Order: sequence, then C-alpha cells, then structure tokens
Amino acid sequence: MARSYPLLTGGRPCTGRKQVAGRFVAARHALFTAHPARTVVMAFATVVVIGAVLLALPLASEADTSTGFVTALFTSTSAVCVTGLAVVDTGTYWSDFGEGVILALIQVGGFGIMTMASLLAVLVSGKLRLKLQLTAQAETKSLGIGDVRRVLLGVAGTTFAVEAAVGAALSLRLRYGYGFSIRDAMHHGYFHAISAFNNAGFGLRGDSLTRYADDPWITLPIAAAVILGGIGFPVLLELLRHRNRRRTTGRRNWTLHTRLTLITTAVLLFTGTVLTCLLEWTNPATLGPHTVPDKVLNGFFHSAMARTAGFNSIDIGAMEPATLLMTCVLMFIGGGSAGTAGGIKVTTFAVLLVAIIAEVRGEPHSSVLGRRLAPHVLRQALTVALMGVALAMTATLALLSMTSLPFEGVLFEAVSAFGTVGLSTGITADFPQAGQLILVLLMFVGRLGPITLVSALALRERTRRYELPEERPVIG
Repeated sequence: MARSYPLLTGGRPCTGRKQVAGRFVAARHALFTAHPARTVVMAFATVVVIGAVLLALPLASEADTSTGFVTALFTSTSAVCVTGLAVVDTGTYWSDFGEGVILALIQVGGFGIMTMASLLAVLVSGKLRLKLQLTAQAETKSLGIGDVRRVLLGVAGTTFAVEAAVGAALSLRLRYGYGFSIRDAMHHGYFHAISAFNNAGFGLRGDSLTRYADDPWITLPIAAAVILGGIGFPVLLELLRHRNRRRTTGRRNWTLHTRLTLITTAVLLFTGTVLTCLLEWTNPATLGPHTVPDKVLNGFFHSAMARTAGFNSIDIGAMEPATLLMTCVLMFIGGGSAGTAGGIKVTTFAVLLVAIIAEVRGEPHSSVLGRRLAPHVLRQALTVALMGVALAMTATLALLSMTSLPFEGVLFEAVSAFGTVGLSTGITADFPQAGQLILVLLMFVGRLGPITLVSALALRERTRRYELPEERPVIG
C-alpha cells in the first residue's frame, strides 16, 4: 500500500516516491525564487550568458570568426552591468550585429531586467501580478507596491525621452559639425546617447571622446545624459511629479532621499571638477595644452564621467597618481540609488558622513536636513560601504598576484569594475583570462549591489525573538 506525505504536499495526499520527490523539488525551487532579489540576480545572470553566446557567434565580429568565450563573456557582462570596460575595441572589433547586441544589452541592463518585464506586463494586460510587483520594487526601489506601475511607466518615458533628445543633439552635431553621413551621424549619436544615459561608457572609437575634448556640443549633452541617468529614477520621477505642485504652492516638498541625492551629487561634481583642474592643470599629456575654458570643461566632464559613465575626453593613463586616487574615490561612491550608476551610491556616502559628524559632536542620533535617520539605515550604509571596500581590495590583491602591472593601474581597474564605471588606464586587455574573470565578477556584484547579492544567496531570513545582554567593547 502506498504511503501519503501530507506535510510535503501541502496537506493533499500523494502516492508514489516520484511524485513526492517532484513536489519536494518544486517546493525547493519555489523557496529559492520567492525572494525578489534572487530573481533579479538570476535574470541578470541569464541575460549575461545569452549576450555572451550571441557575441561569440562569427556574425558578431568584423572578422567573421568566433570570439573567445571569455572575451564575449567580459563584453556581455560589461554591457549588461553598464560598465564600459572592454578587452577589445568596440568600434573596430564588433560588426554591426555585435554592436547591436551590445546596445541591446546596455539598454536592458540600464532599464533593469525586472523593470522591463514588469513594464511589458503593464502594457499587455494593464495589470501587475503581486510577484512581479515585488520584483520590480526590488529593482526600482520604489516606496510601495502601489507605486510600481507609475514608476515603471515613468522610467520608460524618461529613458526614451532623454535618449531621443541627446541622440538627436549628437547626431546633428556630428552631421553638420564633422561631416558625418546621415547614417553614421545617427548611428554614432544614438549609440553614445543610449550608452551615456545608461552610464555604460561604451564608445565606437578606441580613444573614446578625446577628439571632441574641446567641443561642448558633444561633451555637455553626454554629461547631461550621464548625470540624469545617474541620479536615479526615483529622484527624476519625484522632480517631475512635484514640478506642477511647486507652481501652485511655491514649495518643493521633496523627500529626504531626493534632497540628499541632489545635494551630494552637486557637491561631488563641483569637488571633482576643482580637484581635476588643480591636479592636471599643467600636465602636458592631459589638460596642459587646452585653453582655460576647455580645461574647466574637461575637468567637469571627467568629474561627471567618474560617477559612473566611463567616457573620457583626456588620457586617463597619463593622469597624475593623485588624480587617479581622487577618481577612485569618486568611482567608489558612484551615483544615485535605483539609477543606472554603480558604486556604493551617494546616499550611502552622505549617511556615513552624517553619522561621523554626529559621533564627533557627541549627539545620540544622526540627523540631516531636519530628519532623524533610523538606526537600520546606518547599519545598511555601513554594510554596503565595508563590503564594497572588501570586494575592491580583495580583487586588487588577487589581480596583483597574477600580473606585474603597476599597483595604481590595477587598483584603478578594480574600483572601476566594482563601481561599474568603465574608466581605464588602458591595461584591461593586459590582464590574463583569470584576471578578466575577476573583473567580470566585480562588475556583476557592483551592478546588483552587495546587499542584493547576499540576500539572493541566503536560503532564508531569520528573525531573532530575544535580546542579548548589552556590553560595550573598547573602540579605538
């Protein structure tokens, strides 16, 4: 007589070992995919693999030959994670098909795998299932489930509006300022516009944008797209939502997140511009030959690209060591939350800075802009920052152990990969395949975020139902 297993089958009797085993496997699968963060990780990994397979096809290269899987995987990860690091020259190595694949991966990665899936559900049926809502909330970091549909539609509208406007501006400038054909002007213009808004940093020329270093009609639209994409979709949507309210009430009523993001972004942009100009002002290989207005323009452009786009208008490899270190700091901080930028995010940096100031002053709570920060926010910020430091330093140590490249260059590449920036001193292709795979892992973790990755790998969440005795160790 067959035995039944009601506990394993949700209370329904089941006969046969195969049926029990099948339901047990299904339950394990449901447990693994129930958490939205895990779904995001799995979706990103799936798209990376699909992109690598497509880029490995002979059709994807100009030489019409198969590309090595490590090179294809590196390029696919860099595109999906909107980084911009490359081991081959994008414009000369890849065919039109390959460039199209890279552009699609950039768009998918910047838009967010789950964001795009949820948006398709909205457009097709006008409704969102609860699981899709939770998954989209994990990707867009919206404040409530009820906001997800509005957020997704706003994300789509903002993305395509900015990309279309910047692409048109760049295409017109390339057509009438540099004599490009209409096809080439639109190809280069819209490729760089999509890459810029998604903070990817992929360019169609090996020297990136150095030939346009003194042309504000090229650099400023790209910088604007990078900044808009990097401050985060919640901030952009809130600015658009409160625009009419300010006209009627005269008040902004911005949330703390928006104010922190905008203030910190402005401060970092200004600081990066000033430091770049001061450190590189007389460097004959970077800002030295330019006029004063062009020096300021390129200083601002470098400051904007370090957070975290990857285009460069001056030679990164020729910069002073102090400038490289300053750039590493900007790349590590990154841009706004729930945007296309990477890094630990500007809000994380701001929260840690506020906590330090409060501790120095001896205040019992951390407060900023008239609001008190919750303790769990401080713990999250500290966790993200320390995990980021640990990942970047561990990767740097591993890369140094397998290559004789200079320390500052290796550190720069590791931080650029973790921050999904894409700026490079020109040594990315010099790493062995094992080193390139380390950078692949860094880009993947940097795009998804340390906390998202850790929560995705956790089998289950635990809640402690008791409190331990309090004791204070000696600090410092």
